[in-house]
Amino acid sequence: MSINKVIAIFIVILLIFTAIVVFQFNQKGGKNSKSAKVTINGISFSSIVVKTPQDLETGLSKNNSLPQDQGMLFVFDQPAFQSFWTRNMKFPIDIIFIKGNKIVSTVENAQPLTPQENSPLYTSEQPADKVLEINAGLIKKYDFINGDTVTIE
Repeated sequence: MSINKVIAIFIVILLIFTAIVVFQFNQKGGKNSKSAKVTINGISFSSIVVKTPQDLETGLSKNNSLPQDQGMLFVFDQPAFQSFWTRNMKFPIDIIFIKGNKIVSTVENAQPLTPQENSPLYTSEQPADKVLEINAGLIKKYDFINGDTVTIE
């Protein structure tokens, strides 16, 4: 086997290895993603924590569904009136706005919209520094209300 063939095989193997590493890195959400356990009234949700502008905009729109015990937690530097939409979503969600460790407002059953529809903004009733998105119907099922304590681990 010539040295050129050996080098070509080595380069192909290196490219395949690099592609696998990049794919696995992206599947895990990259180095900026982490997870947290969010608990309200004894009910826990394993949640992906997002902080980057791109992840904040994308949210759960890449997901086809969400297990009942999972969510997505958005974390902001300062409390403010937070606005969310359901653009490009594939399933309905409940939205929980949190300030410190208390629920300050909620949105139930925010429906996904077709690309032709304008997505309404769902805005917190009070300033919030965190927002938890979970499956639609869980706010009602677990009777989450404003003032409930939220713990994040």
